[in-house]
Amino acid sequence: MSQTEFESAYSDSGFWEKVKKYAKIAGESVLEPGLKLYYAAQDPDTPKWAKATVYGALGYFISPIDAIPDAVPMLGFSDDLGVLVAATAAVATHIKEEHVEKAKGTLKRWFN
Repeated sequence: MSQTEFESAYSDSGFWEKVKKYAKIAGESVLEPGLKLYYAAQDPDTPKWAKATVYGALGYFISPIDAIPDAVPMLGFSDDLGVLVAATAAVATHIKEEHVEKAKGTLKRWFN
């Protein structure tokens, strides 16, 4: 699938379903960049090109079509992490401190 196909595969409900289902397995290291991206995409100040990048990465994260299936122990989320980190780097100037704080707050509620 291409970035455009992953972008069109994205949905808010699909994102939250995947996060809730796999939070403990994926862990904070995978979820933190995903949540930062999610909150950045919700911000009206984030430009359309950056939102497209974010939705492509989040679409990959929630897609059942992965380079490494999520069910593979120890490696299942490594490809997802790579895509999320690459997208975070690409749109880093549009990830505000408030997005980071929201992501950390969400993780704190889930993992503490």
